[in-house]
Parts: sequence; structure tokens; C-alpha cells
Amino acid sequence: MSKPDSLFAPFQSGSLNTTNRIVMAPMTRSLSPGNIPNDQVVEYYRRRAAGGVGLIITEGTCVDHRAANGYPDVPFFYGEDALAGWKRVVEAVHAEGGKVIPQLWHVGSIRDSGAEPDPEVPGYAPSGAAIPGGRTGHEMTQADIDEVVAAFAKAAGNAEALGFDGVEIHGAHGYLVDQFFWEKTNQRTDRYGGSLQNRSRFAIEIIEAIRASVGKAFPIVLRWSQWKQQEYTARLVETPEALEAFIKPLSDAGVDIFHCSQRRFWEPEFEGSELNLAGWVKRLTGKPTITVGSVGLNADFLPIQGTTTFREAEPASLDNLFDRLENDEFDLVAVGRTLITNSDWPSKVREGALDTIKPYVKEALLTLD
Repeated sequence: MSKPDSLFAPFQSGSLNTTNRIVMAPMTRSLSPGNIPNDQVVEYYRRRAAGGVGLIITEGTCVDHRAANGYPDVPFFYGEDALAGWKRVVEAVHAEGGKVIPQLWHVGSIRDSGAEPDPEVPGYAPSGAAIPGGRTGHEMTQADIDEVVAAFAKAAGNAEALGFDGVEIHGAHGYLVDQFFWEKTNQRTDRYGGSLQNRSRFAIEIIEAIRASVGKAFPIVLRWSQWKQQEYTARLVETPEALEAFIKPLSDAGVDIFHCSQRRFWEPEFEGSELNLAGWVKRLTGKPTITVGSVGLNADFLPIQGTTTFREAEPASLDNLFDRLENDEFDLVAVGRTLITNSDWPSKVREGALDTIKPYVKEALLTLD
């Protein structure tokens, strides 16, 4: 078996079956005018499925809450027109043999002033803080928490009804779910604050509510990260033991697949082992994991604060990725920026046409090619 073959082996989890291990990473594009996925969005995802992506995770799509959105022209996951647009995405991806799940998103206190649908609504957060030590938003009440949990469950039920192949909860990168995880933005003194176990309660309630609203075999993916856009060096846990204590309750609540976000997938997570974050989570939970972080590129992800501009990068060797896949360190591989400039990246890799892979350039973000 050649090294690339491991990337093109089939995968199954619950009702999700993919033809290969390649996942399109969720990437905010801000190109859905009126917050509705239009013809260009449908075609954007269809092309990636036609190019060989096994599983597409959509860009972050906002749940039905007045403060969920933080950026212009981000697609919503509620309302008749938006859901009709997503239905067309599902049909287009399935017609090409791909699978697709929406990323369900609430930005929390990271919310641009004037953001749709109500510019007057402030950012919601566990302690009203967008950054450590700040207090610029609305501190969530129990009623607020219950409302957001219900919004995630409603979105997941809609996703199943529309024919999606699962859902992903965005619990990473300093957005709302992650703001509850992180002690620097969660200074609550009730049952949602204090220990990491308590700070995980909000995410667990969302997972349990989603599981109750969808079929038993409908996959729930959780994307989480140590790093935050507010602080790249942030860490929720420092040891494998602490990671197990954090991740096991989330697994028990109903997560089927963990999407473990690193900025550089090849970096070991803890001293004394070469396993990356996805490798450790798989070892500790026995659940499938997705690795992500500058796959196939020579420069890591580095957004400019408050924008969706990513660092430019050239194609890089995939040998390290293939070795880790062959060693069963993780199950799936999420590819981001290089799929923006190479919609057929999987086909090029499978054919060995690596010299035809184009670099990622920031101008590519301006269109949905």
C-alpha cells in the first residue's frame, strides 16, 4: 500500500459513511448576502465534493439566537430561506458522492458592533467578557443559557430533517462554548463556573439536548481547541490526565467524533509523546478524531484579528501526515486553506500530481471559486 492510500480508505461512524478520510475544514467566508446560502455557496461546496472531499463541514452557520452572529454576510441556520439554501447544498454535495454536516455556531462576546440580525444586541458571554479581564458584553443568565441550548438542539433537528449527515458544534477558538470552557473568560460563581468540570456543563447540556433531538445514529461532532483567538498560547489542560478528565464527560454526553483543532497538526501535545491533540483524544476516549492544522501547507493559520484573512502559504510535504494516519493516530484529516485554492486537492493527491497544487493566497478569500 502506498502512503497516500491511508488517506483514501473509507470511514464509518454511526450513520456516516465516507469514501475517504479527507474533511473540508469549516472556514468563515462571509459571502452569503442576507445571511442566506445562495447559488454561489451551493456551487462552492459542490465543487469540493466533486473534487474528492469525503466529508464537508460547512462554514460556521449561526443558530437561532439574537446574538449568535458576529460578522457580516455569515449564513444563518434558521428561517425558511436560509434552510432552503442549505437543503440545496445538501442535495448538491450528495449528488457528487460527498457527505456534509453544518457547523453550528454562536460567537458569544466576539461580536462586531452592528452585526445582523439586530445591531443593538451586545455580545453574550459567560461573564460578559470577550477578552481576559474585560467586561464589554452581556453576562448570560440561566434563562439565556437555556435559550441558547435550545437553539443548538433546534438547529440539529433541522439539519437531520434537511438530510445532512451529522452536525458539528463549534466549541473552539474562543467563541461562546469555548468562552465557557476557558477560565479567563468564565469567571462565574454558579454551577457553570469554577472547575473545568463545571465550565464544561454548558457544552454538555448542548450535546445532550442535540442527542435528544436527533436519531441515535446521527453523528455529533465537537470541534474544540486549546488555543484561543484571544490568546494563541492558551491551554485548557496541561497533562494527559487533565485531558481525560475534561474530554470523557463530553464523550459520555454523546459526542461521536472529536475535531481537535491545532494550528500545526504535527506538533506533539504533551512532553514524552509524539501524539498530537487528536491522537491523545482518540487514545483516551476510543472515539474517532479529526486532526487539523496547516495540512499540506508550509505556514500555519494566523488570522488578522477581527477579519477572515489567513496567512498565505505554499504547498508542503504530506509524508508526516501519511505516517501518522498509517499509525492510526487519528481517523480523519481536515484540510482548510489549500481547499480554497484547490477545489480538487484530493484528486491531485490521489493521482500524485502534487506539483500542480496551487499555493494559498489571500485574494482567494474574496470569491467562492
